[in-house]
Amino acid sequence: MAHTQDKSSALSQGVIIFVYLAVLTIIEYFVALTFDATGLLIVIAIIKAALVMYYYMHVYKLNSDEGADNRNSYAYKAATDRLGLWLFLLSDTFVFAGLMVSRMNLLGLTRPHLNQALGLFVTAVLLVSSFFMNRGETAMKFGDVKGFMKNTAVTFVLGLAFLLGVVFVEWRMAAAEGLTASFGNPATGPVGGVFYLMTGMHAFHVLTGLIFLAVVWNNARKGIYTAEKHWGVEAATVYWHFVDLVWIFFYPALYLIGKVVQ
Repeated sequence: MAHTQDKSSALSQGVIIFVYLAVLTIIEYFVALTFDATGLLIVIAIIKAALVMYYYMHVYKLNSDEGADNRNSYAYKAATDRLGLWLFLLSDTFVFAGLMVSRMNLLGLTRPHLNQALGLFVTAVLLVSSFFMNRGETAMKFGDVKGFMKNTAVTFVLGLAFLLGVVFVEWRMAAAEGLTASFGNPATGPVGGVFYLMTGMHAFHVLTGLIFLAVVWNNARKGIYTAEKHWGVEAATVYWHFVDLVWIFFYPALYLIGKVVQ
């Protein structure tokens, strides 16, 4: 499926990608509950990540040479800013990759005892938020400021729901199960420390993403962005999808892969 140019096709493409992601997440969930298939779960996560990166995060734009002949043009500056943003995300990826490596080394094929329904719910909320963020960016790309503000507001609410669900619901339920943030807890070993560190670092990025969304929403309200000039919107969108991308791997690592530590 190629990336499209007109508004109707772009919005439709966003719907199709969301359906793919939703179906893959459902398959992922039931595969984990039905039989032990760690390799298949990893493959599904990689496919989901590729869909998000190419279609929602527009990784193909890194090869764009639009405005390359005019270094004072907005297009050229946006292209260099885009490269800088992706370099930052790459460096941030090493942080999350380090957490994943720690999780695998310390826990192996075991995982915390967590509420599966809640895990699936917060994951679905974050995926839906990415869907609306994609629609918001598409609206701005075609000059629909009101459409951008409406969809970004929905994204913000869903992102906040995810953050509250993890920090104020999941953490409380995990603590009630005996998980603590100590890596040396004799009752659970490093399980609690890994869980809180991974979800805490991700929650921090969700929080910064929410602040980013609030800033670009307010800028749009002031009329700062246009169809031709809206780099701030693109940057916020890519960052928000990056947060979703990280959770695509964290979700199975914490909720689906391995046997539960009692």
